[in-house]
Amino acid sequence: QVQLVESGGGSVQAGGSLRLSCTKSVSGLTFSSYVMGWFRQAPGKEREFVAGISRSGSNTDYGASVKGRFTISRDNGKNTVYLQMNSLNPEDTAVYYCAASRAPVLLSKNRDQYDYWGQGTQVTVSS
Repeated sequence: QVQLVESGGGSVQAGGSLRLSCTKSVSGLTFSSYVMGWFRQAPGKEREFVAGISRSGSNTDYGASVKGRFTISRDNGKNTVYLQMNSLNPEDTAVYYCAASRAPVLLSKNRDQYDYWGQGTQVTVSS
């Protein structure tokens, strides 16, 4: 069973930064076989796409609300995907999840195309 473990969440004031990490267990396919994504879910809201990265790391995509502030990257040698979050605001408060997809796509914003999910890490931004 593939396991994804997120870390790096916490509380920060508006305008601050956080860096999330997500590491995949050694089970399953090699890390570079998966398209990776970050999603978030705020209380009472649906889980929304935040960022995605292709298997090689050469292609990325972002949700409209985070474009220009967040950066997704990956290190296939370390089985890890990152989400650098800058200029945080209270609307970014949510549980953040990383996800892995085996779908034959370059990138995906569709949460139904992701096969494995982490347990989530809380990000809280205060004004």
